[in-house]
Amino acid sequence: MVGFHMAMLWLFILVGCLVVEIATLGLTSIWFAIGALAATVAALLHLPLWVQNTLFVAVSLLFLFFTRPIAVKYFNKDRIRTNAEGLIGRQAIVISEIDNLQGIGQVTVSGQEWSARSTSDSVRFAVGAVVEITAIQGVKLIVREKREEN
Repeated sequence: MVGFHMAMLWLFILVGCLVVEIATLGLTSIWFAIGALAATVAALLHLPLWVQNTLFVAVSLLFLFFTRPIAVKYFNKDRIRTNAEGLIGRQAIVISEIDNLQGIGQVTVSGQEWSARSTSDSVRFAVGAVVEITAIQGVKLIVREKREEN
């Protein structure tokens, strides 16, 4: 009877993980649902609790580390970049000197003004410089010197 009760507990965990996965659609808990499935089978086979727990952790981590990168690649292939993400790789014009040490700097890109910081604290950009956007951190664009195209 104990094996049946443990199987029910693992099934409850499995269903909970699936509900979270369906609610978020972000590949957040599917790995643990697979681990709970393995533990459920172990419980139905009346294997000891330590084996069930070990299977849950091991299977969850194995699937997480070995299949997540592949799943994320295909899961997000049709993802539409936000307007801000679309700025990465584009050029901007410095309208206020960029100096990380002073915490100042602004650029304009596509007619919009953004706070900006350099990719390196030792690099400053003067007004009028053309820079390339490499990342976005919060509400600040991270920029570097524009690379010349060959």
